[in-house]
Amino acid sequence: MSAEHSPDVPHTDDVVDDRIDVALVRRLVAEQFPRWAHLPVRPVEAGGWDNRTFHLGEEMSVRLPSGAGYAPQVAKEQRWLPVLAPRLPVEIPTPLAYGRPGDGYPYPWSVYRWIDGRTARGERINDLTRFATDLAAFLRALRAVDTTDGPAPGLHSAWRGGPLSTYDAETRAAIDAHRERLPADTVTGIWQAALDATWAGTPVWFHGDVAFGNLLVRDGRLASVIDFGCSGVGDPACDTVIAWTLLHGPSRAVFHDALGLDEATWARGRGWALWKALITLDDQDPAKAADARHVLGELLAEHSVAR
Repeated sequence: MSAEHSPDVPHTDDVVDDRIDVALVRRLVAEQFPRWAHLPVRPVEAGGWDNRTFHLGEEMSVRLPSGAGYAPQVAKEQRWLPVLAPRLPVEIPTPLAYGRPGDGYPYPWSVYRWIDGRTARGERINDLTRFATDLAAFLRALRAVDTTDGPAPGLHSAWRGGPLSTYDAETRAAIDAHRERLPADTVTGIWQAALDATWAGTPVWFHGDVAFGNLLVRDGRLASVIDFGCSGVGDPACDTVIAWTLLHGPSRAVFHDALGLDEATWARGRGWALWKALITLDDQDPAKAADARHVLGELLAEHSVAR
């Protein structure tokens, strides 16, 4: 199954990305928040896929869902980010205004306070082990937040925080489709081990998309965690995926130890990493396809050492 038909990606006819541009944002802001109508609007360096983000002046950003599947995340972030923020050790987005559908754009949208920083690519991080320690401290603090009335896993979280079996058929189809390029039996074994490591723990807060694009650094250190669109209350295994996408060697070991999660949770985390890598292996974006190959290589190398 291709990424376009994954349960966490809207169908093509739901996507309004070609209508999301600077002119639309200017019109929406002028109509709904005229006090900001004089401020310049410009695209950000990396606009994202689930949402499109724009600068609004120097101190704010506007974020618009790119399709129907992402629209429920707006209300969730508006409701819960102010609750989470004071309990976390690094900065997270601050909602400033709640936009309504308008001017032909069919979904709610948000205005946030702008956060300075650059996405956490390896060359921008001064000390990857320290980065891993800081990120683990953030995730531990997130898991410690009271879960009362928190959102259970569902479509809004792309089923992150829920059972991996949601993606079983898609993952096995991807393994079969790439059988000529992958050691299919080994990859299937990693996936099956993840499925077998069932979760029966107490639900905790999870971020849901701990990817380098959602981690911002300043002066080489973790400064902010953004994009809580896939967050919720459930199994935290999905938040370990960064161990194979960005971390390696000592930094991965430090992250593992600092998180304090059991080995079954790590097995499920490998499953989440494997699923995403398999469905993006043939992505039309060369960078995403290269990232997928890297993750598969890391998982297979780790499996080889563990045997």
